[in-house]
Amino acid sequence: QLQLVESGGGLVQPGGSLRLSCAVSGFTAEYKAGGWFRQAPGKEREAISGIDRNDGATYYTDSVKGRFTVSSDNTNGTIYLQMNDLKPEDTGVYTCAVDRSYWGQGTQVTVSS
Repeated sequence: QLQLVESGGGLVQPGGSLRLSCAVSGFTAEYKAGGWFRQAPGKEREAISGIDRNDGATYYTDSVKGRFTVSSDNTNGTIYLQMNDLKPEDTGVYTCAVDRSYWGQGTQVTVSS
């Protein structure tokens, strides 16, 4: 059993940056891949970024490529999402997941002037 807790969300102006963290506790060695999902107001949740712990391969949805960077600390299983050049359309609840089986509660990101 794994527990995930996100942090780092908040209110930021367009063009600003935030770094989200996903603390993973439990038997962290057992998961293979982690990812970040976003649910914008009135929209369905979408996968925006992911990382494979074994080979470091990453995934980004087109709308965040070049602006977001996903990484993981394999010593403790923490997953990060560095978000730069944020836009109003990045507003939403950001949730981390591992192996799409364990999910955090989400953290709100609001991009507004």
